[in-house]
Amino acid sequence: MGFDALIVIDMQEALVGRRPYGADGTVGAIARLVGACRESGVPVLHVRHDGGPGDELEAGTDGWRICAPLAPQEGEPVFDKHFNSAFRWTGLQAHLEQRGLRRLLMCGMQTEFCFDASVKVAFELGFDVTVPRGAVTTFDCAFAPGDELTAYFMDCIWDGRYARVIPLEEALGAIRRGA
Repeated sequence: MGFDALIVIDMQEALVGRRPYGADGTVGAIARLVGACRESGVPVLHVRHDGGPGDELEAGTDGWRICAPLAPQEGEPVFDKHFNSAFRWTGLQAHLEQRGLRRLLMCGMQTEFCFDASVKVAFELGFDVTVPRGAVTTFDCAFAPGDELTAYFMDCIWDGRYARVIPLEEALGAIRRGA
């Protein structure tokens, strides 16, 4: 189970700053994935949401920036989106296909919105998707706390259907082994 690319979705200042469930742990987990990928030569790709004028994620604002611990390094592509899916009109699919990057490790937020849409679209496009536990988060909502919502999507929606959900340490080991 090797990985061809790591895709980090919507880990932006405004969202992380609103403190989703386990924010520090999620940022830390993703930082570990990003670091391992950079050390092993696995491409790191960032997806950033642009909510339009007046939105907390308006392009060019502080809230729109990718959070500092996960900031892209020079040469790491950033794909801006205006829809839930990381693939709709962003160029991400073409970028991956042109480079033969099929085995995707995906992490980020928000579980039930952009992240879910992106996992399902990646699956529909024929990509092999893996989601590491602890590297996806969302906010508490009226019908479920963020941790329960994320666990539900991982265990009941994605795993074995749209993606493989694995422990963080297993993902890190696979990155380091290049396996």
